[in-house]
Amino acid sequence: MTEPDGSEQFDKKHDFVQSRPYAIAGILAVAFALAGCGQPASQASAPPPAPVTVAQPVKRTVTDWDEFTGRFEAVEEVQVRPRVGGFVNSVEFQDGAIVRQGDLLYVIDPRPFEAVAEQADGQLSDARAKVELAKRELDRGLNLVQTSAVSEQAVDQRRQALQAAHAAETQAAGALKAARLNIEFTHVTAPLTGRVSRHLVSPGNLVQGSDTGTSTLLTSIVALDPIYVYFDMDEATFIKYSRLWFEGRRPSSRDTANPVQVTLAGETKPSHEGTINFLDNRLDVSTGTLRSRAVIKNTDLSILPGQFGRVRLIGSAPYEALLIPDVAVATDQSRKIVFVVKPDDTVEARPVVLGPLDDGLRVIREGLKAEDRVIVNGIQRARVGAKVAPQTAPAPVGGKS
Repeated sequence: MTEPDGSEQFDKKHDFVQSRPYAIAGILAVAFALAGCGQPASQASAPPPAPVTVAQPVKRTVTDWDEFTGRFEAVEEVQVRPRVGGFVNSVEFQDGAIVRQGDLLYVIDPRPFEAVAEQADGQLSDARAKVELAKRELDRGLNLVQTSAVSEQAVDQRRQALQAAHAAETQAAGALKAARLNIEFTHVTAPLTGRVSRHLVSPGNLVQGSDTGTSTLLTSIVALDPIYVYFDMDEATFIKYSRLWFEGRRPSSRDTANPVQVTLAGETKPSHEGTINFLDNRLDVSTGTLRSRAVIKNTDLSILPGQFGRVRLIGSAPYEALLIPDVAVATDQSRKIVFVVKPDDTVEARPVVLGPLDDGLRVIREGLKAEDRVIVNGIQRARVGAKVAPQTAPAPVGGKS
């Protein structure tokens, strides 16, 4: 085996020296790559704190209002029926119109009653003539009895005849008055001011008249201003009101016209006001509720009997309360929470006890302090324990301070 000469050894050493820098560069590149893989990615690009809007609770004096579902009923309602029977000549109103007390509604054929009135008038004239005759005979008898031309018995008979004539005259006058009333009753008028229903009898139909409630129903009228709203108060609320009354913190609705506010269907704010004017004398044993009634102003006639409405009744004495926008309240399973930004700008979930809404803001009974910073906008970006970038709201959100 031959040994390599000196030139071959030099070529191999030269090739090794030339490839050595490339190998070292490759090793360094792999080392730097491994070192870079060992660093956390979060340290390289940490997200900025989430921007949120915060506001401190609004502090003011409020009064609680309790809400009930009520139904409106007319203060006055009447069914229009004829006092006399006969054929209907005309209908003098438009269906569904507003009528005033005394307005003409129906005309019943008056001719039969006019004939009866003429007959009664003739009978009255006859009775009056008989009275005059009886007077003359009595006067003559009184003159003749002085000369004993007639007996005392005859004078007494003539005096009794005069009394009978007066009685007949009174009877005839009453018959004439009744006949004239029947003529008046042929013109059926509105007994009260209100909105009339549709006409139930058309001209040409025969109606029955009576004062016993068996006469034909012609139409109905309901008074609209003011109007009643009836609602049922549960037993717990009634006990609460009684306790407040005993403590002198709320007047009783039995002797004080406590104010109420009414919100109609489709409305977001109360549109009508009124006062309590009736509480029943016992609770309904089947429902455990107390029937209550308020009288409401209805000057625009926008409320009709039978409508539903939400009735707000004053439910407490005035007190100082903290309020926040209702949108700041979140639900965590069965509890209500708000997100509060602590002094180090981290988020804390604070359980709260809610009160009613007052002028667009939610009363917070427990869980907040006046100096707390509550997240009112951006709560979906808030995470408990995470930092946020709070921005103070320029003014209290909703309501008045």
